[in-house]
Amino acid sequence: MKIYAASYLLPISSPPIEGGALAVKEGRIVAVGKVHELRAQFPAPVVDLHESVIMPGMVNAHTHLELTHFPAWKVRKDLDYLPKRYVEWIQQVVKIKRSLEPGELEHSAREGMRLCVQSGTTAVGDILSDPALVPLYRDTALTGRLFLEAIGHDPLLCDTVVARMEATLANLQGGLLPGVSPHTPHTVSAQLFRCLQDLAVKLGAPKAVHLSETAAEAAFMHDSTGDIAELLYPMAHWEPYLPHPMRTTSTRYLDGLGVLDSSTLAVHAVHVTPNDVAILKERGVSVVLCPRSNDRLFVGCAPHKLLKEAGLQLAIGTDSLASNDSLSLWDELHFLQQIAPGVFSSQELLAMATLDGARALRIDADTGSLQTGKRADFQVLGGCNVDAGAGIEATVLAKGRLEQVYLAGVPLQ
Repeated sequence: MKIYAASYLLPISSPPIEGGALAVKEGRIVAVGKVHELRAQFPAPVVDLHESVIMPGMVNAHTHLELTHFPAWKVRKDLDYLPKRYVEWIQQVVKIKRSLEPGELEHSAREGMRLCVQSGTTAVGDILSDPALVPLYRDTALTGRLFLEAIGHDPLLCDTVVARMEATLANLQGGLLPGVSPHTPHTVSAQLFRCLQDLAVKLGAPKAVHLSETAAEAAFMHDSTGDIAELLYPMAHWEPYLPHPMRTTSTRYLDGLGVLDSSTLAVHAVHVTPNDVAILKERGVSVVLCPRSNDRLFVGCAPHKLLKEAGLQLAIGTDSLASNDSLSLWDELHFLQQIAPGVFSSQELLAMATLDGARALRIDADTGSLQTGKRADFQVLGGCNVDAGAGIEATVLAKGRLEQVYLAGVPLQ
C-alpha cells in the first residue's frame, strides 16, 4: 500500500480536498481524504507530490485509435489535402484505408493507445472497424469500451454482420468492455440498426452512433439529396437503397426505429434541433462532443448551451487523428472553452472529461472519479498555484501541467 499526497485532490465526484491524499493498494483506491487522516489510518509509505494536484485520468468517450497514423498515411499515399466537404473527407479516408499494407492499422492503434495514456487519458470509448484488431486490446492498460462498428444496407448480410460481431465481443479480453457502434443513420439500414439494438441489449452493452454530424446528413434525412445521395451512396454501390424523402431528422428517425435509450451515445450532435434535443433528453441519451473534429471538418458547432440547458449528460471525445491534431482531452477542453465561452464552468468541463464520460460509457463503477473501490487511475498536475479568487478547477484548466499518469496505481514509465 502507498499513500499519494498533494496540495489538492480533485475527486470530481465530491468537492476538492486541500492537502488531500489517496491510499492505494493492489491497484485500487482504498481511501480518500486529508493526508494527515490517511497517515493516521494506514501505516503505509507516503509519496509526497509537492505543489501538485491529483485528479482522475481522463475518459475519452469517442475516438478511433486505428486511425492514429492517418496524417502520415496521407502524405505517403499522396492524398495530403484538407477536404472542404464532409463526404470528400469520407472518400479520402476510404481511399487511404483501402491502400494500407498488412500490419499498418495494428501499429496505428498501438500508437493511439500510447498517445492516450501519455496525455493523461486512462479510459476510452474506442470505435473499431476491423475485428481482426481486437486482440491488440487484450494487454492495454487502458480501460473503457471497445465499440465494434457496423456499416451496411444489404439485408442479406445483416444476420452475418451481427453474428460475427456477437462472437467477437463475447470473446473480448482485457480491460475494455464490449460496445456496439451502428455508424450513422444514413450508412446503416433500419433492419441492421434494430438487430444491433437487440445485440446491445443482449450483451448489456452501450451503443455509439455518429448523429447529426453534418448539414449533409440533415439534408439527406429530410429529402434524400445532397452529397450523401450523389457521392457517398454511389461510391458504396448503395443506389438500390437510396430512400424516398423521409422529411425527418436523424434523431426522429432513430426514435421511430426504437433504438434510442439510456445506453445510447450520440456522438457530435452538431445539427440537432430543439425537438431533437428534447427527444434525446426524454430517452436518456448521452451526447459526446468532439469540438475540434467538428471545426477541422468544417461541419459546424454543436449547440452547447441548448444541450446543457436541456440537462443532457455530456461527455467529450477527440475523435481520431484523421480529423484532429492530438488525442489530448486537455487540448479538447481548452478549445471548447474558446468556442463556448461562459457556457460551461471549470467544474463542468473537468467532469465532462472524467466522470461524465465514464457514466456515458457505463464504466463509472470502476473509473472516472477518485473514490474508494475504484481503480487507481489518476494523473498528477504541476504548476497549479491558486490565484486569489480563483478556484482550483479553473487553475488546473488554465495552468495545469501534466507531470505523471498512474494506471491501476502504476506510474507511466
